[in-house]
Amino acid sequence: ILSCTEGFSSVNFFLFLYRLQACVYFASVFQAMSCGIHYLASVFMAVTPNFICGIPGNVSTVLFHNSSESSIEDIWTLWTSTENYIVVQLENGEIWELNQCSRSKREVKLDLAYEYNGNKSVFSCSDGFLYDDTKWKSTVVTQWDLVCDREWLAKLVQPTFMLGVLIGAVIFGDIADRLGRQRVIWFTSAGQFLFGIAVAFTYDYYSFVIVRFLLAMVSSGYLVVAFVYVTEFVGIKARTWASMHVHAFFAMGIMVVALVGFLVRTWWVYQIFLSIATLPFILCCWMLPETPFWLLSEKRYEDAQKVIDIMARWNKVSTPCKVSELYSVPQDDLVIGRTDDNDTSSRKKHNILDLFCNWHIARRTITVWLIWFTGSLGYYVFSLSSVSLGGNEYLNLFLIGAVELPCYIIACIGMDKLGRRNTLIPFLILSALICVLIMFIPQDFSILIILANMAGKFSIGVAFGLIYLYTAELYPTIVRSLAVGSGSMMCRVGSVVAPFCVYLRSVWIFMPLLLVGIMALLSGILTIMLPETLGKPLTNTLVEATEMGRNGKSCSGKTPPAQSGAALEKIEMFGQETASTEK
Repeated sequence: ILSCTEGFSSVNFFLFLYRLQACVYFASVFQAMSCGIHYLASVFMAVTPNFICGIPGNVSTVLFHNSSESSIEDIWTLWTSTENYIVVQLENGEIWELNQCSRSKREVKLDLAYEYNGNKSVFSCSDGFLYDDTKWKSTVVTQWDLVCDREWLAKLVQPTFMLGVLIGAVIFGDIADRLGRQRVIWFTSAGQFLFGIAVAFTYDYYSFVIVRFLLAMVSSGYLVVAFVYVTEFVGIKARTWASMHVHAFFAMGIMVVALVGFLVRTWWVYQIFLSIATLPFILCCWMLPETPFWLLSEKRYEDAQKVIDIMARWNKVSTPCKVSELYSVPQDDLVIGRTDDNDTSSRKKHNILDLFCNWHIARRTITVWLIWFTGSLGYYVFSLSSVSLGGNEYLNLFLIGAVELPCYIIACIGMDKLGRRNTLIPFLILSALICVLIMFIPQDFSILIILANMAGKFSIGVAFGLIYLYTAELYPTIVRSLAVGSGSMMCRVGSVVAPFCVYLRSVWIFMPLLLVGIMALLSGILTIMLPETLGKPLTNTLVEATEMGRNGKSCSGKTPPAQSGAALEKIEMFGQETASTEK
């Protein structure tokens, strides 16, 4: 993994676990698992079981079509449609028809039969609802009766979480560029644990949504900054595998949700167990160092040298590199870089407008945002189409997480062998072709349709996973977190739009696939104009980022020597030479 002291290749990535960078890396990606957990927790926590109107008395007999039972619990196994109703006779002789959102009292009490054509009085469900607790003893839906006229509140659980994810990605990405990656990782990690536990103890629906909104912000913030953090700690050769394994741990979080959901059927206990997964990282995250890249970009040369020296001691390197030699910075400047408050106050604060500082960077940003949006849109459209697979829902979710693992391996191999751009283009175009192919498959060929949808999800998953690393490499250190954060924002927009896209099936059954196909094809064509980043050092200034791939005007109108980028390249080369010497 990066730096002055060690450069892992994809081959020996897992062989040097005793190195400092490996410890930092695996600690960081372990916490990414909790992000996958919280993102998908509502799949089981907000499930709506079968339900009917509450009963205004004690039941003596229950009728459901031709079946007669003594309790409603015995009827749930026969329930097949939301249009069904149950006939119950109370101990006082009254006969009621119980629907999901209303109940009717029959005027004639003598004949107990399922079919009835006489007069009935319709009442609202003033006595609450009865829920099928066969699978879940309690969910947020059953806790606060989020059904019938309150059903829209249940449907807002995931969209409001995604809104928090969207806002958190931008806010914490910007804060990480200003205050450092380390502080944001500390704060967001602690926030995930505290807000995750707090969700389980919320007292009403609105406090539940607010706390989950805050949980979404810190979860998104951690995931965005973690990608940047591990990218800046990883050398050129291992950057691909290191970045993609963050996705692998996120997918493992999805599998944890399936496992915990299968074992725990009460929503607030389920939430506590999911949140405890973050506890080990909370206990050690305060030991994580700041990245040398960010310290150097902030001209904190002495702090950067301290981190480099620590890495050298852990990695048993006898002659660590010197920042002053690589940057040609006098020792006095190291102290000034640490203590000069005037210099700090006069340093430019970067914002999202820097992603559009000139034509080349602006075109790059628009293309990258489109890829983020398309990847998220396609991923969720294909995922929502796969719910018709049937079978065990817990196993289905587990497999949905597991299927992402080979996807990322293929992406890693492609990015290392072919390059980032040359891997991204064919898989985006392949996604578009699969969307077209599905349109020509007869609806009777259900197995073939399912396989085609899985192939589409696999191909869009490769592009979706690749874009995180590609974005981090396309932008300089000073705006890298902001670039990844804004890209993640577009990703969240795609995830919010995806359900509405699926609703267009009522207009034309293939409309969602057509939209995804068009977006994937357009993204693939525009990606051709992006520069290749395979084997290139991370840039440190907007000037260097502009010059990567083609020459152009910088944001300041000048093109000074790329001193910082060259120095950082020397740092990475030094790490690779050191590793080769030790081997």
